[in-house]
Amino acid sequence: MKRVTGIGGIFFKARDPKALGEWYRRHLGIDVQDWGGAAFRWADDRAGQGTTIWSPFKQDTDYFAPSTAPFMVNYRVEDVRALVEVLRAEGCQVDDKVDESEYGIFGWVVDPEGNKLELWQPPAGQ
Repeated sequence: MKRVTGIGGIFFKARDPKALGEWYRRHLGIDVQDWGGAAFRWADDRAGQGTTIWSPFKQDTDYFAPSTAPFMVNYRVEDVRALVEVLRAEGCQVDDKVDESEYGIFGWVVDPEGNKLELWQPPAGQ
C-alpha cells in the first residue's frame, strides 16, 4: 500500500495571519487569496496534477491540537481510511475521527515528538 504521495499543505500559526499573508504577497509574490492562503498547482509524472496549500492560521487556533507545535504538515495519501487503520495497528497515535467533505477525506496522526500531521485524500479526479 502506498502511504504518503506528496505534500498537500503547509499550515502554520501567525499572530496576524492577514498581515503576514500580505507580507508574503508583497515580498515573495505568493498569490494569497481572500480566504487567507494560497494554492500552488503542480504536475508530476507519478502523481498527475495536484495542489499544495499554504495557509497561516490564527495564533490561538486549536486545529493543531493536541500538538503545541506552531505548524502542521498536510500529506497527500491515496486511501486515508486504510492508512489510519494501518497506523493504528502499528501503535501510532491516530485521531479517532475521519472527516469527509467536498475537499476530500482527512485523518490525523501524531508523530513521536508530538507534532500533529494531517492526512488528506483528495477528491476523486484530483
